[in-house]
Amino acid sequence: MDTSRLLRTTGTVIAAAGLLLVGCTSGGSAGPRAAASSDERSGQPPAQPSPDAAALRPYYEQKLSWRDCGVPGFQCSTMKAPLDYANAGSGQDVDIAVSRRQATGPGKRLGSLVVNPGGPGGSGIGYLQAYAGIGYPAPVRARYDMVSFDPRGVDRSSPVECLTGPAMDKYTQVDQTPDDAAERALLVAAFKEFAAGCQARSQRILPHMSTVDAARDMDLLRAALGDEKLTYVGASYGTFLGATYADLFPGRVGRLVLDGAMDPARPAVDLNRDQTAGFETAFTAFAKDCAKQADCPLGTGGPDAVAARLKEFFRKLDAQPVPTGEPARPLGEALATMGVIEALYDEGAWPQLREALATAMDGDGASLLSLADSYYQREPDGEYPNLMFANAAVNCLDQAPAFAGPEAVASAVPSFEKASPVFGEGFAWASLNCTYWPVKATGTSKPLTAKGAAPILVVGTTRDPATPYKWAQALAGQLESGTLLTYDGDGHTAYGRGSDCIDTSINEYLLEGKAPATGKKC
Repeated sequence: MDTSRLLRTTGTVIAAAGLLLVGCTSGGSAGPRAAASSDERSGQPPAQPSPDAAALRPYYEQKLSWRDCGVPGFQCSTMKAPLDYANAGSGQDVDIAVSRRQATGPGKRLGSLVVNPGGPGGSGIGYLQAYAGIGYPAPVRARYDMVSFDPRGVDRSSPVECLTGPAMDKYTQVDQTPDDAAERALLVAAFKEFAAGCQARSQRILPHMSTVDAARDMDLLRAALGDEKLTYVGASYGTFLGATYADLFPGRVGRLVLDGAMDPARPAVDLNRDQTAGFETAFTAFAKDCAKQADCPLGTGGPDAVAARLKEFFRKLDAQPVPTGEPARPLGEALATMGVIEALYDEGAWPQLREALATAMDGDGASLLSLADSYYQREPDGEYPNLMFANAAVNCLDQAPAFAGPEAVASAVPSFEKASPVFGEGFAWASLNCTYWPVKATGTSKPLTAKGAAPILVVGTTRDPATPYKWAQALAGQLESGTLLTYDGDGHTAYGRGSDCIDTSINEYLLEGKAPATGKKC
């Protein structure tokens, strides 16, 4: 039910293969001196107090003890980080799970390459072991230890918990296009119940799950790996994490690739509206392709006609859900919408989406429900990983709520529907999720400049549904050393998705330090 800024690499890519972690590098690592934030450098008051260097020293000097993960070729470890960086000497820690796969050779080892798949809430270790460690280009894996970590509050790293599996099943079915005051009240109650569940089950970690916290953890990891500078590939939300790191620690930036970029200067309401337009762009591409296919269940004609038929189908589901084979989970509008959204992350899923829509329109919602379950990563036993819980916890700390209440959402619905006639209303109401969050936001929207950092490569895809291309343009422009690489194509993110031009450009940057000419298009 919550579509608000879930920014991750495509599910099909994550499930396709697997990667691992990094090993210790030669040479010393930078110590615990906290780098000035962009606010501090500009003379503005920092968003959070600066960590105490002396209190951080033990964290920076810790050594990782590697052990077998149970996944061939990979090793795992656990790193300590302060629960609260503003009170780092309190003795309260969080455990950060780390994994690596050592460089395979041939060639001289270049150090560690830390990867993050996005989210927020995505498991870096899962991504490493299932894709990056075995699926990244062989020349990159030959020269780098492949490394990732589960950010604080995610999966293996002191995970935030909110709702049980049955409660999540109910939450994902709540109508997110309320037609009257009673349905609005039900939606608000669902958001409040979700927030209360997080507070009840995760009170200790909840105030300390910001992207700034995760970026500081990543600097501890850099030091623990023995690297003087961070080499990093972040996808989707991982671009915001990487840019935040660069802004906090510009002198420690090595080679950073930010693929499927976010715009850190956009307020929450604008980010959500932009993402709404991004999914409309992706749906338009799907609609044009669908109309050419003999099995298109939405008929022929232009994208507007196809969109109108889908919206009409959603209206019918809102009034009368169709069976799925699971009596407690019929296919209503909310689940059907998320099933469509899931398929729009990757154009390779378009045939599956056509089939799922066809069977749902014939009265069997099982296939479209399966796509929705993939979006939420619902497990066969009915349980959910903590992706959605961590996603809300990070987003709601990083920025103030998009809306003050239901009345503000109702006023904004027309602008969201202008961005997307199909998804606009639902995306607008989903943006209400942080309004009732139990912890006040600590972050704010602002440009990230990373003044003094080495060249940073920003990658944008022109028809990316989740991170619109203009976000990549904006981030590349904000970063003092940003270089924009453009992929003219569909789907979410670009690296490793079939473009030799993109992959070659990024590989040369990672292996040789040679960034492509700014403005290069593939």
